[in-house]
Amino acid sequence: MNRAYLSYFAALVLFGTNGIVASMIDLPSYEIVLARTLVGALFLAVVFAVSRKKMQIVRVGGKQVACLVVSGVAMGASWMLLFEAYRLVGVSVSTLLYYCGPVIVMALAPVVFKERMSLALVAGFAAVLGGMVCVNGFAPPSAESSWGFACGVLSAIMYAVMVIANKLAAGVTGIENSLWQLVFACVSVFVFTVANHTGEISIPAESIAPILFLGVVNTGLGCYWYFSSIKHLSAQTVSIFGYLEPLSALAFSAVFLGEQLALVQVVGAALILGGAAFGELVGRKKRIDAAPDAGSAK
Repeated sequence: MNRAYLSYFAALVLFGTNGIVASMIDLPSYEIVLARTLVGALFLAVVFAVSRKKMQIVRVGGKQVACLVVSGVAMGASWMLLFEAYRLVGVSVSTLLYYCGPVIVMALAPVVFKERMSLALVAGFAAVLGGMVCVNGFAPPSAESSWGFACGVLSAIMYAVMVIANKLAAGVTGIENSLWQLVFACVSVFVFTVANHTGEISIPAESIAPILFLGVVNTGLGCYWYFSSIKHLSAQTVSIFGYLEPLSALAFSAVFLGEQLALVQVVGAALILGGAAFGELVGRKKRIDAAPDAGSAK
């Protein structure tokens, strides 16, 4: 259990450094994501081969495979939008906007998964919307900042699509799930790169090391630690400590990139993270309490 905690915390902190590592790579956002998904997928493929586990994807129906494809494509799109937002409005603001994704999932759950809309969910969603206004309302809008804000919001929407589609592909779990998501994300980003890139793809020598670090450590190793640890932890633990990722991203961006949030943005950050936590944790508790045999569940 202690090892699971350490692996989970390490994965979250690694994910929180994505923006810092990306700032060291002198490539367009979609090329960064292409390299990340390719290297990460190769790393997880090696880990999966060494584990000698049987492939689950060959035993599930076509609908679940289609959902996994959609989830991977959405993940690729989400990362491209997020890394573009990093470039335009900074890591801090982009991270906060991206972390609206879990709340969007909760808001859509009553429609997609037929879950009942709770008062806690409504309150949490309202707080997140207020936080988004605070985060983006600190400076006069410009074409670049407006597009950066839009990329951050769209990355959150794509995150929600990724999670919902992945939940519908329940037959493929663990490392294999993450592996196929990276594979499908890599393919979709490759198609986008070919369609939008002119000339040869040239990687500056100083960008090779951070690309490998982002792909192998942040993506491959991070996903391995994450998925191998959460199966040993309670859902409540995963939910509560999951907020270490955006908090660490904010801290790293302040220390290494010199990004500072204005007071109104700090209020927005508190509303987004607090609203997401309240809606998820309180809403989850009420659903468990309302279950017929909640007391006997292990």
